Amino acid sequence: MVKRFFVRTKALKNGMKIDQKIVDKTGRTLIARNTVLDDFLISSLSRLGVPGIYIREGEEEPEDELISLQAKENIEKLKVEDRAKVNLSESVRKRVAEGIQYLYHNTSDESFTDAAKNITGDLMKAITDNDAIAVDISVLKVSDEYTFKHSVDVATMAMIIARKHGLNQNEVRDIGVSGLLHDVGKSKIPNKVLNKPGRLTDKEFELMKQHSLFGYGILKEKDNISGAISLGVLQHHEKINGNGYPLGLSAEKINLYAKILSVADIYDALVTERPYKKAFSQRDAIEMIMSMTGELDIAIMKSFLGSVILYPVGCTVQLSNGERAKVVENNVDYILRPKVVGIKTGKVYNLAEDLNCANIIIL
Repeated sequence: MVKRFFVRTKALKNGMKIDQKIVDKTGRTLIARNTVLDDFLISSLSRLGVPGIYIREGEEEPEDELISLQAKENIEKLKVEDRAKVNLSESVRKRVAEGIQYLYHNTSDESFTDAAKNITGDLMKAITDNDAIAVDISVLKVSDEYTFKHSVDVATMAMIIARKHGLNQNEVRDIGVSGLLHDVGKSKIPNKVLNKPGRLTDKEFELMKQHSLFGYGILKEKDNISGAISLGVLQHHEKINGNGYPLGLSAEKINLYAKILSVADIYDALVTERPYKKAFSQRDAIEMIMSMTGELDIAIMKSFLGSVILYPVGCTVQLSNGERAKVVENNVDYILRPKVVGIKTGKVYNLAEDLNCANIIIL
């Protein structure tokens, strides 16, 4: 049985499930309905001045009761846990959130470089502590403000992609710094352009496209910021076919860090809701990335696809044949087509390898 009731923000507790969507004044979703609250989100609600929210107890659909005995047996027998994923603790999220805001507001401070490396160190530790080789974008949340959240998401994904691609520890750390700072040039863009809720004019877009040049200008003057880090920031909007910006470079002239950042940047932008666009689903974003073979480095794209968990083991999906199913195993080479078990029938669908499943997709 489901119970829905209003709770004042100061009375919220860890583990409560929100039964409404929290949006900002532009209509952008800050906290999605059904999100389980933690201290970070509760403090964010308080900072936003939200007096209280609706909470839900109980489940709308007692799914466990719908799972057949055969399905339960097959799920238990076939379940293979996902690869280790990045896990940011609450204390790390808080430090990173405060640190990234400091960086973007204090670009001329003499401790800028040390601060950037300290934040990257926190992310690096979160990755290496559990030997994380995958990332679930839905669990990365460090700030309510898009630029800061986006920078941390891109840095984290880029570091995971870099590990998958075979870069060494120092290179992974450096690409983390480059990812954190890839949009630092936006600190030089007027807020009325940066936060404009509608489509930019041609003139405004041309100004926005200068942010990578502005960022490079900030970093090239810094001590202990390598040329590779700065070039990653400068070139992260370049495309291998030469149609990117700001310099229109072709594949062989684009820095490796920039090629990695480009994939992470595009993916995170696609799955994030903004005032002027709806978020794409993770599946649609993956398919769009896969279609960009003329713009993104193929080898980097493969490392990215091998680093993302789209359907975590244990989640429920809807199949195109009408059946709901539980994911029991992911296939790193075919992330859109995991092995699943039908909830009612107990039937096993090996979407990646069974030809009888060729015409079945996850909706």
